[in-house]
Amino acid sequence: MYIGKVVSTVVATVKHPTFDGHKLLLVEMQGVDGPPDLRSLSKYDICVDTVQAGVGDTVLVMDEGSGAKQILGQKAEPGQGAVRAVIVGIVDNVQID
Repeated sequence: MYIGKVVSTVVATVKHPTFDGHKLLLVEMQGVDGPPDLRSLSKYDICVDTVQAGVGDTVLVMDEGSGAKQILGQKAEPGQGAVRAVIVGIVDNVQID
């Protein structure tokens, strides 16, 4: 799991039926102190949105395939589609002491 920032939407005119009815969002992984250093290579995921997140939102991402399939109510069977990253929450605040 990680905290990320939604930077864009992803539009696909043809996609696997697994993704029907789900919004796809491009999420940039965030470090503890905010965005990664601009000199480093940022990490992005295309995530299935389950919480109605939008561009600019800070989100909690489940980036493990088996857990993602469970959240979407899918069985781990062939032909079910390849879901790896799912947005599971919108983050209001992070406090580190």
